Amino acid sequence: MSFTAKAIIVTGATSGIGRRVALRFVSDGANVVGVGRDAQALAEVAGACEGPGTFKACAADITDTDAARRVVAFAIGAHGRLDVLVNAAGLIATGSIENTSDETWDKVMALNVEAPFRLMRAAVPHLLETKGCIVNVSSVNGMRVFPNVLAYNVSKAALDHLTRCAAIELAPKGVRVNAVNPGVTVTNLHRRSGYSEEQYAAFLERSKETHPLGRPGNPDDIAEAVLFLASEKNSWITGETMPVDGGRHLTCAR
Repeated sequence: MSFTAKAIIVTGATSGIGRRVALRFVSDGANVVGVGRDAQALAEVAGACEGPGTFKACAADITDTDAARRVVAFAIGAHGRLDVLVNAAGLIATGSIENTSDETWDKVMALNVEAPFRLMRAAVPHLLETKGCIVNVSSVNGMRVFPNVLAYNVSKAALDHLTRCAAIELAPKGVRVNAVNPGVTVTNLHRRSGYSEEQYAAFLERSKETHPLGRPGNPDDIAEAVLFLASEKNSWITGETMPVDGGRHLTCAR
């Protein structure tokens, strides 16, 4: 796939899925604005880029209410256009209906739902001009319920429905909106939620049993799907929430 001269925003670009998506777009010729809170980590991503495209760092906390406007303005100032928005930043937190605190709930919703909503809203006027698209990075948890990650489950279900709502509203205007729904993917997401190295290793080992294809995913698996949905070759796909999860969504909870 070629994204030569396309202008693309990728949030969560400093690690995991977002980082790999940004690197893949640059290698395919895109001009990427990578968004993350850590300016040094963004600089490291810029140094890792290979290919004909470019990478410009935009350090921002996208949970700030004005961040979406500033990020989109940065992209337009840098490239004069916007073709693709990828909302890849995300947060997972443990907790059930009995013990999820207001603080945890609000923190998860702010990053997983409110930030993508604001970015989508800010990006739409520019995507209308290019007939561009949006790809949200959701989760299999948006499609199936798993215990003790209540806020995360709800946030990803909300992101899936936000994807569908925006897709039906923007389709007549030529803008596509889709999501990918990864299963367990080897990133720092769970480590940042508090898993020790021993717990995380056991979790990945268990994933070999819970995912029918027998392994957890890796960022390349998800990046391939994001680029597929963003490609103009797939311009008749919108409103999809695409499982990229080794078959996890086909199983019962266990």
